[in-house]
Amino acid sequence: MVDPTRAMAADQLASSARPGLWDKITGKAAREARIVELEAQVRELTRYRSVAISMAARLEAYEDMLNVMGEPPVRGVTARITSETNGPFREAILVNAGRLQGVEGGAYAENEGGLVGRVVQLGERSARVLLVTDFNSRVPVMGEASGLRGILFGDRDDLGTLTDLPERGEFILGERVLTSGEGGIFPRGVVVGEIVQRGGARRVEFSMLESQGGFVRLMPSMKIPTPEEFPIEEEPIDETETAASDGSEPEGAQNPGAP
Repeated sequence: MVDPTRAMAADQLASSARPGLWDKITGKAAREARIVELEAQVRELTRYRSVAISMAARLEAYEDMLNVMGEPPVRGVTARITSETNGPFREAILVNAGRLQGVEGGAYAENEGGLVGRVVQLGERSARVLLVTDFNSRVPVMGEASGLRGILFGDRDDLGTLTDLPERGEFILGERVLTSGEGGIFPRGVVVGEIVQRGGARRVEFSMLESQGGFVRLMPSMKIPTPEEFPIEEEPIDETETAASDGSEPEGAQNPGAP
C-alpha cells in the first residue's frame, strides 16, 4: 500500500531537484549549468598551472646548466588601429604610432590572439602594417608539435596557405603554428594560428582574427648584429721592430743628417 504522505514528499523533492519552467524562462538553469562548467574548468586549469610552474622551474635550471643565451627583453608600443587601407596591399591597417612614439623600422605587430603583421611604411606619427592575411605577406613558420618548417601567406578565404614544405612529414591537425625566426624579421615563437583541414589540404586559421580590440602592439624586430659590424681593432705597427725582424734599417736611419 502506498503512503500518500511519503509519495507527496518524494514528488516535491524531485520537482525541486530538476529546473522548473520559471528557471528556464529566466535563464537561471542555464546560469547554474554554466557555473558548474566553469568550476570544472577552473579545477582543470589549476592542475595544469601546477604542472606548468614545475616545468618552468625545470627549464630554468636546465638553461642555467647549459648557459643558454635567451632572447633579450624588448619593449613595444601600443597603438590604435585608425583605419584599413586598400592601397598597394589588399589587407593592411593604419595605426596611430610612428617614429616619434618609438616605433622602429622593421617592427612587427601583434594583438591578444597572435601575430598581426609587419610594418611596411613608417611615418612620424603613424605606420602602415601589412597583415599576415595578405597574399603579399610571407612569414617563416614552424609547427609547435611537429617542428616542420614552411612559409605562410594569406589567401582570399581568410585562411593561410603553407608553401616550401619538406618532402617528408606534414603538419599535425590542430597544432599551433609559430614563427620560426628565420629571416630575422619575426622573432621565434610568436603564435600565428592553428592547423585546420579545408578542402583536403592543411590550412592555417589565423589567431589574430580572434581579437577585435582595435589595438596592436608594435614590437621591434630581433636584429642580431653580424660579426663584421664589430671589427677587431688592429694594433699600430712598430716600424723599428718590423725592420729589426727582416734585417733592414728603419726609414731615416740610413742617413741621420738628412732633413
